[in-house]
Amino acid sequence: MPSAAPAFRLETERLILRDWREEDWPRFFAGTNTPAVMRWLGGVLDAEGMAAQRARVEGCAALHGHCFWVVERKDDGEVLGFCGLKRADAPGSSVTGAVEVGWRLREDAWGKGYAREAASAALDLAFDRFGAHEVVALTIAENEGSWGLMKRLGMRRREELDYPDPRYDPPWRDTVVYSISRDEWHG
Repeated sequence: MPSAAPAFRLETERLILRDWREEDWPRFFAGTNTPAVMRWLGGVLDAEGMAAQRARVEGCAALHGHCFWVVERKDDGEVLGFCGLKRADAPGSSVTGAVEVGWRLREDAWGKGYAREAASAALDLAFDRFGAHEVVALTIAENEGSWGLMKRLGMRRREELDYPDPRYDPPWRDTVVYSISRDEWHG
C-alpha cells in the first residue's frame, strides 16, 4: 500500500505556509470573508460560496498535489489567509494551465509585508521545486494593492494576455495579467 505524501509545510522568517486542516476553514473565512478583503473578489460569500471556495481549493490540491496553502503567523498561530500556487483555470482565461501565484490575507495583516513574504516563498517553490518556467498572477485593474505587490515582486504587466472573466460583471469582469520568468526571478 503506497504511503500518503507528507503534509506540505514551509517556514519563512515570520510565516508558515502549510496544507489545510479542517479547523482552518472557519478561521480563514472569519478573517477573509469581509467586505474589505472581498471587495475585488466578487463580494462577501454566502454559505454556498464559502463551500464552493473550499471545494475549489481542495479539488485543486487533490488534482495537482498543491494549491493555495494556509498562511499562519509563527509567533501566535493565527491564520492570516492563503497564498500559493495553482494551475490557472478561469473560464475564458488566456493563461489556462499556466502556473499561477495567488494570495488572500485578512485586512489586519495588510501593510506588514506578509503577502510579499508568502508570495516570494511561493515563487521560489514554483521555480526551484516545481520547475515552472513562468508564473502568472491575476487581478483586476482597480485592485491596486494586488498589482502593486505583483510589481514589487518583479512581475511585469502583460496587457496582451488580459481577458474578460464571464463569471463576473463589471467591475470584476476584466482580468489583468502579470508574469515573471524563472530568469527574471533569479536575475
